[in-house]
Amino acid sequence: MTPNPLADLMRCVQFAAHKHKDQRRKEPSKPPFINHPINVATILAVEANIDDKEVLQAALLHDTVEDTDTTFEEIETAFGKNVADIVREVTDDKSLPKLERKQLQIEHAKTSSTKAKLVKLADKLDNLRDLQIVLPEGWPQERGEEFFVWAKKVVDNLRGTNEILESKLDEIFRHKNLLQ
Repeated sequence: MTPNPLADLMRCVQFAAHKHKDQRRKEPSKPPFINHPINVATILAVEANIDDKEVLQAALLHDTVEDTDTTFEEIETAFGKNVADIVREVTDDKSLPKLERKQLQIEHAKTSSTKAKLVKLADKLDNLRDLQIVLPEGWPQERGEEFFVWAKKVVDNLRGTNEILESKLDEIFRHKNLLQ
């Protein structure tokens, strides 16, 4: 029997859904958190025409280590070293203070692998699209504006990776008057 090329991707969706099953996004409507990683993978596949299975899997898993009890070893065992390495590149070290983590994202963006950069671009695009609609609960308008400014700094260090995603992000930055 020929292996199903979508089987690994669907196992990954199921894994991420299980890991994020009790989490909600911070928007007032409290949508399920799993919508975000699915959106990130969908942005890559549908909008950016990315068909690299490892990139799509990493997109689905990009928040599992950061936000759940998942380990990099668990991801490597289930989905391989390459996927685990991409997830490792896009995962913040939650033991560090928030401002340091944000600065490290800006700095690491330049030297990340192309596959990690794709996940980061799609992640930023999904988060900024959500922020254009509604702020997370407890966020004053100023914090939302600061997020856009910070996200642009990260994206600027990811440039040259994917013209489609960068163009969509630039539309958002232009709307926020962050582009000249």
